[in-house]
Amino acid sequence: MSNLLWKSLVTSPAVLGATLLVSTTAIAAPKNISHEVVTTEVSQTSNNQEASSSVSTTSTTTTATAVSPKPETLIQAQQTKVNVSQQVSSYSNEGNNNSQSQVTSVSQFSDVQPTDWAFQALQSLVERYGCIAGYPNGTFRGNRALTRYEFAAGLNACLDRVNELIATATSDLVRKEDLTTLQRLQEEFSAELATLRGRVDVLEARSAELEANQFSTTTKLVGEAIFALSDAFGDTVGKNNNTVFQNRVRLDLQTSFTGKDVLHTRLATGNARRLNTGGNVDVNRNGVIDTSEQNAEGFQTFNLNGDSSNSNDIVLDWLAYYVPIGPAQLYVAATGGIHSDYAATNNPYFEDYDGGNGALTTFGSENPIYRIGGGAGAALNIPFGKGGGILKPSSLTVSYLGSEPNNPGIGSGIFNGNYAALGQLNFNLGQRIALAATYVHGYHGAGSALFDAGGFQGANVPVVGTSQANALSSTNASSSNSYGLSAAFRPSDKLSVSGFVSYHDVTGFGRNDDYEAWSYGLGVALPDLGKKGNVLGVFGGAQPYALGRVAGANAVPYQIEGFYKYRVSDNVSITPGVIYQISPGQNSNNDNAFIGTLRTTFTF
Repeated sequence: MSNLLWKSLVTSPAVLGATLLVSTTAIAAPKNISHEVVTTEVSQTSNNQEASSSVSTTSTTTTATAVSPKPETLIQAQQTKVNVSQQVSSYSNEGNNNSQSQVTSVSQFSDVQPTDWAFQALQSLVERYGCIAGYPNGTFRGNRALTRYEFAAGLNACLDRVNELIATATSDLVRKEDLTTLQRLQEEFSAELATLRGRVDVLEARSAELEANQFSTTTKLVGEAIFALSDAFGDTVGKNNNTVFQNRVRLDLQTSFTGKDVLHTRLATGNARRLNTGGNVDVNRNGVIDTSEQNAEGFQTFNLNGDSSNSNDIVLDWLAYYVPIGPAQLYVAATGGIHSDYAATNNPYFEDYDGGNGALTTFGSENPIYRIGGGAGAALNIPFGKGGGILKPSSLTVSYLGSEPNNPGIGSGIFNGNYAALGQLNFNLGQRIALAATYVHGYHGAGSALFDAGGFQGANVPVVGTSQANALSSTNASSSNSYGLSAAFRPSDKLSVSGFVSYHDVTGFGRNDDYEAWSYGLGVALPDLGKKGNVLGVFGGAQPYALGRVAGANAVPYQIEGFYKYRVSDNVSITPGVIYQISPGQNSNNDNAFIGTLRTTFTF
């Protein structure tokens, strides 16, 4: 076979050109497959990339990369005895992203010169037979080896073109010696050609079936399911809790109408109730201690299930639309909007947008300032700066979210009910440092909670912080002005350091309703530890707290969280973790609490 092929290449410009043709059609190209997490995080990741550096958006999704094998040379192909289907399958995965276009003159190739030894062969194929395709950038890329299967594919392309010329009564363009050579080559490569044609038939049938049965041409469905085994330990805390096995499921319909926009319609359900770590006090001094609504120190991200009854009822917990407007990015939420949907949180590997692949707790996942307000509204990310020197292109984020947008009653609606307006400056220093300065102004009706994410689960339930930091006046409305700084530093691909600090000034409209709250935290993450996709994370700091509101509750409530996300496969991860709380309820007399969690996350 080798003698036949060599003589064919020497004596026939058409066959030689066919060989060069197929060499351009099989350049190996990586193919990236992203398995996104359903939830806010899916589109948040892509949109935050416009507002922050790569530091702040690293590893928010689980990604697997399949790289096609390198093509063999002709000699290697002759010496290697493998299954034809396997080789053709390997070849079919190559060059997925290399689109080609037909050329009409060999001079269109920028990398082919008249002095090249193959110039006349290419010229003959282009001008006589028209079966040469080039790359959109005007190159031919003929200086590489090829396999028998690549050669068979190119030969098949030229055979089709010759048959087309014969059928259109232009047989005078086809020389007899070329037809003889092509016939012998066709016989030699009959097995490969048959396999290729069979695969094409199968693919066409499968494509037709998919088109006939797909539920939408514009929408894809991504999902996340969480199984969580949790318990709390401590002298008093352990007596108030039992081991629980809980779940949360999110299904996100992602629809794009232009290819650049995305509409998120997310359904959620779950039964995850938070553990009681103690520390509930009578903040409002009215003799009432509501443990179900005031203690948010043990809140984990999978507790955000959207179902207020925690009974696996299905709810629409997020409906939002992202669309570019010139260089800016517009975000519009009809329900379930939160600030981290569009604002860069600068907490990579910990922030998973309340999904099941980041930190265990809401405190460890992001700066609590992003938990003030939520609901329906709009946001705009506006890029600015040319990025000269160390300062890279930066952005400004502005937003307004109302917590009671669908209520037409007095004191409610988009503008008269609870709301939060955010402004944030995002700066990128080099490729590995991201900074953000955040301001949030909020209005809160009587009996609201400061860190309630806009009325989570249809009630004023806080999702982070102590009772003292959350309990606004029960009889009067309040306003708040919050200031936050966040930063992320990634000295290497194997180490990420991030942190935040926030200050909250609350002004009540009644007597003695004013107070101040603080929060800060620092995290260290080691990505790809032990295996690509794994993450070891440790995060510590002070939950949002307010001193001086209740006698005997003036200790800072520290929390330390450690977890290790082990990636079982592209779609399954297991995360064991421990949460240690010091002085829960801001009272040093309270028992320190341990919370142990084993979280399993399925993405599909």
